[in-house]
Amino acid sequence: MLVTGIEILEKAHKEGYAVGAFNTSNLEITQAIVEAAEETKSPVIIQVSEGGLKYAGIETISAIVRTMAEKVSVPIALHLDHGTDFNTVMKCLRNGWTSVMMDASKLPLEENIKVTKTVVQIAHGMGVSVEAEIGKIGGTEDNITVDEREAAMTDPQEALKFAKETGVDYLAIAIGTAHGPYKGEPKLDFDRLKKIKEMLNIPLVLHGASGVPEEAIKKAVSLGINKINIDTDIRQAFARRLRDLLEKDSEVYDPRKILGPCRDAMKEVIKQKMILFGAAGKA
Repeated sequence: MLVTGIEILEKAHKEGYAVGAFNTSNLEITQAIVEAAEETKSPVIIQVSEGGLKYAGIETISAIVRTMAEKVSVPIALHLDHGTDFNTVMKCLRNGWTSVMMDASKLPLEENIKVTKTVVQIAHGMGVSVEAEIGKIGGTEDNITVDEREAAMTDPQEALKFAKETGVDYLAIAIGTAHGPYKGEPKLDFDRLKKIKEMLNIPLVLHGASGVPEEAIKKAVSLGINKINIDTDIRQAFARRLRDLLEKDSEVYDPRKILGPCRDAMKEVIKQKMILFGAAGKA
């Protein structure tokens, strides 16, 4: 069943667990996410980046997710990940998204507040919840690149001002994670996370969580992270299974026999994340 993001995350916020937000851009990834959620009885957020929208088509990916959501018992939200373009956010609102992220984090604080507040007013009027970001999360994701030197941790006082003035439903904060594969082990600022959670008392989002050690994830959840974004881990699972399959059988040519096993490999990774985040059995 398709629900808003805040319906899923408010429960996670109150009960102290996190919900996985998994990126998709095609049929097989979406199947893997939905099947994993149903098998673990987990609420789930299926999200699409601006690059994913360009690849799959906004109407197509909306139809895929919405059709699958109607056939399962677990709550599913369809979320726009890193919506940097206002017009793209509006297109998602018109095409059935139940959650959107307006990412104006590269702008000065006051401009970020102004843009986000406008999106919140429009989206809330349509019954859709909104994520935003304050601070800069390092790494690269689609058309977003933040140099390590530029990456800045979220300031708790700025986060409080931002949340109050925009009315945003959940907030992505920068505490030391990065998009894409890590070169070393990320060091998360748990004290900063704890302070922000206590001050804002809303669902908080951790981007760039692929590759973060399990113990660090568990601690982040215990301190108030309620939405955890996973993309790279899924892509890597797909690529590993694909290489292995083609190396073992050079004669295989049926896409179903190639993509099916890759889908199953992604599903197993997603199920493990759902269990790790504490979402399993919470649907």
